[in-house]
Amino acid sequence: MLVSATEMLNKAREGKYAVGQFNINNLEWTKAVLLTAQENNSPVILGVSEGAGKYMGGYKTIVGMVNGMLEELKITVPVALHLDHGSYDGALKVIEAGFSSVMFDGSHYAIEENIAKTKEIVEIAHAKGISVEAEVGSIGGEEDGVVGAGEVADPAECKLIADLGVDMLAAGIGNIHGQYPENWAGLSFDALEAINNLTGTMPLVLHGGTGIPADMIQKAISLGVSKINVNTECQLAFAAATREYIEAGKDLQAKGFDPRKVLAPGFEAIKATVKEKMELFGSVNKA
Repeated sequence: MLVSATEMLNKAREGKYAVGQFNINNLEWTKAVLLTAQENNSPVILGVSEGAGKYMGGYKTIVGMVNGMLEELKITVPVALHLDHGSYDGALKVIEAGFSSVMFDGSHYAIEENIAKTKEIVEIAHAKGISVEAEVGSIGGEEDGVVGAGEVADPAECKLIADLGVDMLAAGIGNIHGQYPENWAGLSFDALEAINNLTGTMPLVLHGGTGIPADMIQKAISLGVSKINVNTECQLAFAAATREYIEAGKDLQAKGFDPRKVLAPGFEAIKATVKEKMELFGSVNKA
């Protein structure tokens, strides 16, 4: 059964570890993440961007697939199904479809409008027991057509949003989506510390978890980060493993063209990446 992300993130915050949000793109992705979570006795958050939602045939299709897998694969660890970087309309749609968690990204609005819209989503979602993530200060790079400049959030604005009763807060601290450029300045821990001090025990969210060095991840967790989002790294691992299979000509041998065979190395690569991240974030055996 899907659960809201509130309890798992509050536990992570208290226990000084982070729960990974792994974005899903299809059936293989979903199965790989769920099985790895179960094998490592780790709570997990399945992230779905609006673009991935369209690609997979709509939010109800995803809810049906995930609920079916939880039952058939006998998944007993806590699993949240979460909309990533949701628009206002997108947030309302996933609440209706049966997601257990939602992010409303109002970071591109003026702070007053971000507050008003976030407040509405919190009321609607909480009435159904669904957890809410809000964002202040856009995250850099591009996530499925949502482009952010990579700002460092204003701690005072973070407090305003945190006080609306959201369950987790994503704040820009120099992090970006996608691969980090060589001249990246790193995470702004001064900003994170200031945000953490003002928002109390609010679980903080680190977007753009791909390619952030392990020591920075650990420091971020010590400063209140309880949820870390990973997407690009799984995509790169999947693509590399699939390329290797094709370049080795394995699709031309016997029934190597069978999609289950073609996609198997990529599936295993996602599992290995997710396991590595769960170990780094400290969520293994925390279910």
